[in-house]
Amino acid sequence: MEPVMKIVKWFFVVLFLMFASLVAYLTLVFDPNDFKSEIVNAVKKQTGRDLIIAKDLTWTFFPSIGIELGDITLSNPKGFDNVSMLKVSKIVAEVELLPLFSKQVEIAKLNLDGLVVNLETRKDGRTSFDGLQTSATEDKSAQLNDTTALSGSLSSLDIGGVSITNTQIRISDKQAGTEQVFSLDYLTLGKFSLGEFATLEYSFSAEMPDMTLMSQGKGSIRVAQDMTQIQVKDFKITNAIAGEAIPNKKLDISLLTQLEILLETKQVHLILDELNAGDIQAKGKVDIAYGHKVPQIIATLDLGDIDLDKLLPQTDKADKAKEKSQAEATQVEPDLTAMKSLDLTLALTAKSIKAANMMTSNWVMALTLKNGILNLKQLNADLYGGKIAVTARLDGRQAVPSYSFEKSVTGVQIRELLKDAADVDLLAGTANFSVKGKGRSLLADNIKKNIAAKGKFEIADGALYGVNIPQMIRAAQAKLSGGSSSTSSSEKKTDFTSMTGSFSVVKGVVSNPDLLMSSPLIRLSGAGTANIISEALDYQLTTAVVGSLEGQGGGDKDLLYGIEIPFLITGTMSEPKFALDTAGLFDAKLKQEVEKVQDKLKDSLLKIFGGF
Repeated sequence: MEPVMKIVKWFFVVLFLMFASLVAYLTLVFDPNDFKSEIVNAVKKQTGRDLIIAKDLTWTFFPSIGIELGDITLSNPKGFDNVSMLKVSKIVAEVELLPLFSKQVEIAKLNLDGLVVNLETRKDGRTSFDGLQTSATEDKSAQLNDTTALSGSLSSLDIGGVSITNTQIRISDKQAGTEQVFSLDYLTLGKFSLGEFATLEYSFSAEMPDMTLMSQGKGSIRVAQDMTQIQVKDFKITNAIAGEAIPNKKLDISLLTQLEILLETKQVHLILDELNAGDIQAKGKVDIAYGHKVPQIIATLDLGDIDLDKLLPQTDKADKAKEKSQAEATQVEPDLTAMKSLDLTLALTAKSIKAANMMTSNWVMALTLKNGILNLKQLNADLYGGKIAVTARLDGRQAVPSYSFEKSVTGVQIRELLKDAADVDLLAGTANFSVKGKGRSLLADNIKKNIAAKGKFEIADGALYGVNIPQMIRAAQAKLSGGSSSTSSSEKKTDFTSMTGSFSVVKGVVSNPDLLMSSPLIRLSGAGTANIISEALDYQLTTAVVGSLEGQGGGDKDLLYGIEIPFLITGTMSEPKFALDTAGLFDAKLKQEVEKVQDKLKDSLLKIFGGF
């Protein structure tokens, strides 16, 4: 046992002497400050500013051998609030051991701690970047040749790792009066070699005027041996966003992605394996060709169940009225010039989407955006027992955008749709509807004023709510006969077998010249208008009894049978008012009675003269 202990003892003695000899060699023979002037000169050449390294470069021997730099600053231009544009507490570059004996430094791992970046924009427009010089004064062709030569000769790149901790970036804009703070807790890159995957992990937070953000990510990255491809694998990102403008003041977002960047062909391929944002779940892929003047993007996205109402801030009626008045006071046409800088093809499917309390399901949508024109080629969805199909076009090339659309609805249960979409309980039945139109301007008021459209509708086996026309006729009939009207409390609705008509929209007014409603009891026909700006209704109709009123609790059938009774619809879409024109009714009845007397007199005269 004793010989073994002696061997162990001498092993550690020799190891200590080797380490001591290495320390003596590095501290006495190899001075890292020999590189200090080279670093300062290189920064001066690249930025035009002075780099200050307050502390001498020193050796570190634990936990590994490295060169340490401290108290490094790069100044802002004169007159800025923050003297330094960039400040670093400590940089430690861990080095390979063997090359040091040949007086060569090869970085094994880079550690950066306490980086502070202060970026300012002054009220006069000056920024922290003003005056920075690059190597633009050098011959650009020489730079290109040097870069090409470097990438061609680089057969291997090995880095033990990169660790960046405690970094803060402060962005102050005096013109906008805003300040944003980004804090990077850490960013680490594991052992890195060309052609091999290395771990990549980060954690940062941000404080912005209207929200805060916390984000973490972890995955793997690989750079191809020939430096033409970058891959990011199984990158999982989790974000927590908070702010007054955020739905429910907080939103958690997580995603899992795969990314491939092809540097030679200038293409990006992104696969979205998972996306969870609140209650939203999605997956898809995006292909980007960024080598063109206008980037080309092809995206496919598959969504689950989406409740957009949950993503919007909850406001009461008073808040909505205040927001509406503020919006009306500051109405500005949206700037769509950015549409010219994108070439997008999007295919989207969704299990269900709820918006403005209206539910749709089984979405299939296809659109393109090119040269400032958005073309909605297809939007099909299930809607309240039926289907909706929409095509549309938005031209954003002019200061005032223009649009056109075509929409059809088939087999929809109209009562449920109107109640959810507009809180209007007016009609029921199975509806078919089609409309085609166009307009200019995307401001809410201008859309109502400028839209021009034509369409038609038909509703089968439905009801008109808020009025019982047969009951109104029975009441009028009772007055004519000198009796009293029924006191039975019938439901305020009028059943019908069909309602049809066409319409046009001009200057905010919907004109319906040929409304026709039929049932086994009555027929209603005529024309009217609906003002989509004021929501006012104005219909001049006539109704006639064509069958027994027994179907809705009626009595006699003959008294008003066949008489066309004036019928008015006024009020608003949300609160319509229905009325029989009594004066017109009596005129029509009197006319009918006169015609009956004339017919009897005619028959009597014929009998008299027929007897001669």
